[in-house]
Amino acid sequence: MKLATWNVNSVRARKDRLLRWLETHRPDVLCLQEIKGNAEDFPTSETTALGYYAAVHGQKGWNGVAILSLTEPQAVERGLGDDTDDGHARLISADIGGVRIASAYVPNGQGVGSDKWMFKLAWLKRLRAWLDRQSPLAPLAVCGDFNVAPEERDVKHPALWEKSVLFHPEARQGLQHVMDWGLQDVFRRHHQEGGLYSWWDYRMLAFPKNDGLRIDLVLATAPLAERSTAASIDRDERKGVQPSDHAPVITEFDLGRPLSGSGAPGTGGSHAAST
Repeated sequence: MKLATWNVNSVRARKDRLLRWLETHRPDVLCLQEIKGNAEDFPTSETTALGYYAAVHGQKGWNGVAILSLTEPQAVERGLGDDTDDGHARLISADIGGVRIASAYVPNGQGVGSDKWMFKLAWLKRLRAWLDRQSPLAPLAVCGDFNVAPEERDVKHPALWEKSVLFHPEARQGLQHVMDWGLQDVFRRHHQEGGLYSWWDYRMLAFPKNDGLRIDLVLATAPLAERSTAASIDRDERKGVQPSDHAPVITEFDLGRPLSGSGAPGTGGSHAAST
């Protein structure tokens, strides 16, 4: 299984890039974040033409997550499944090829100490509560934009970023609490070196200077992580005209069986076309 995650920063603005990337890389599963649109605005007909089912949890103008897969997703769930109705489309999960896969878009937090910062920390706790209802002994992956860099080697200038929402100690503790449930950073199983990032600010020539952070992650339970065979960041997708400020992260797993589906691709039945 080739499993990728990408904060596309508006499907509408980067539809052509998305379709081209799918054609070029042909992932079995692609988790998207910040699609910035309702499910009915998602280019389902175009992704269907490429052979992909689309499970979408959209929101007008903001947030939004989706899962595209070559086999029809089963047991699609939207949201964190708790009692908090915050109106944010930030999590979608589904069973695909024997793996439970979630696409997550963790809040940015805006400024340390702000209401949005508190919402971010609370959301990470809610994500951990969602995980507590799963099994760490089952193959599960949480993929997405976590808006937190886990370690100093994931940041070009750690001292400059440690007071920011993306690398503040409290945010890192919140992410670690999520991972302590039983999740491993798949990328780090294959790359121990620093200087590898998935996000670069649009400003201050951050990308040419490689002044970035690794905040886009594929976190997997041990049964899945132990079967990972490769991980990479598609830095080239950050180049060119009007790119997302995030690059796709690609992981591969040897599941011991082919990932194949039945029936024609579409919108994942009743799951994919509604929010």
